Amino acid sequence: MTRVPEKPTLDGVEERWTERWDADGTYRFGRGTARDQVYAIDTPPLTVSGSLHVGHVFSFTHTDTVARFHRMRGANVFYPMGWDDNGLPTERRVQNYFGVRCDPSLPYDPAFEPSTLAPKDAVPISRPNFVALCERLVEEDEKAFAAVWRRLGLSVDWSFIYTTIDVHSRRISQRAFLRNLARGEAYQQDAPTLWDVDYHTAVAQAELDDREVPGAYHTLVFHGPDGDLTVDTTRPELVGACVALVAHPADKRYVGLVGKPARTPLFDVEVPIVAHPLADPEKGTGLAMVCTFGDTTDVTWWRELALATRPIVGRDGRIVATTPDWIESDRGRTRFAELAGRPVRQAQRRIVELLQESGELRGEPRPIVHPVKFYERGDRPLEIVTTAAW
Repeated sequence: MTRVPEKPTLDGVEERWTERWDADGTYRFGRGTARDQVYAIDTPPLTVSGSLHVGHVFSFTHTDTVARFHRMRGANVFYPMGWDDNGLPTERRVQNYFGVRCDPSLPYDPAFEPSTLAPKDAVPISRPNFVALCERLVEEDEKAFAAVWRRLGLSVDWSFIYTTIDVHSRRISQRAFLRNLARGEAYQQDAPTLWDVDYHTAVAQAELDDREVPGAYHTLVFHGPDGDLTVDTTRPELVGACVALVAHPADKRYVGLVGKPARTPLFDVEVPIVAHPLADPEKGTGLAMVCTFGDTTDVTWWRELALATRPIVGRDGRIVATTPDWIESDRGRTRFAELAGRPVRQAQRRIVELLQESGELRGEPRPIVHPVKFYERGDRPLEIVTTAAW
């Protein structure tokens, strides 16, 4: 006879039922079932470098309701759980947690152990050492995540856990890439890459965030074949990276100039005047400066018009220290030296002063607010740098 407790409590009920469901295989997927009897759920893997919140619980409650509905209708429900433990969030969490940073140039240290005290400056370690710390930390994070979901009572088959950083996932990716390479479907070239100068990493399109930030239009004077041409830009610091001026093919103001050369302010570098339908006749003067690379439209123009590549912003977010070889005049090289090594914001302030001194800036900068691309977790605008890419 079961004795009624003096004080009913729910303490321990989650653990008891979790153990019972595991022992009975209540939510286990039965292999060998005919395909038409299977209801499969493609579970999006959760990023385990953050904390679970009510939004996660709410969304998975929907999924679990569907799983239970089809299970009660007699379907064999395939409901796995996945952890997304690869990528920038994990990298950043490991950096902050252990006080380290990855330096691929360093050799592997089999005896390395991170300090138990957070160092003032991040300690550089080899890539294999860094990967080992990633694997160590995500294993603990995944246990914490699984405990929350089990306590919630999700009807997941916990024998089907997959991750994005484990050896199995890496081997699949590597083998698929090697097949691409063998079939001639992969090649390497220097290409524009969205780059976060604080995280020191490339950023995927899915990780972008458009934010409204203050800026200013600057009217620059280029020197055309028949007189001066004015161009409005929010990034005058990239004049040294200019590779063309572009106008709309139907813009009557510039149609006679297409195919002719112009020369850049300050640096006196020859660039072609070209036409492309993405140029907006109603924006600014209707003539745009194409740089490598100021924004994603520059990338489109560079690719479709087969323009030169003249990057001047490094991966550290600074103007390159060495004067580029396409700036040939002594005066131009002297002016570039004024910008070399400066962070982009400082370089912009200095180049505006130089343009004012040379008389190649018309009027004063006009303040605006415009959308700029950021990494979703970043604090500074992304740059587009040139990297060796597959």
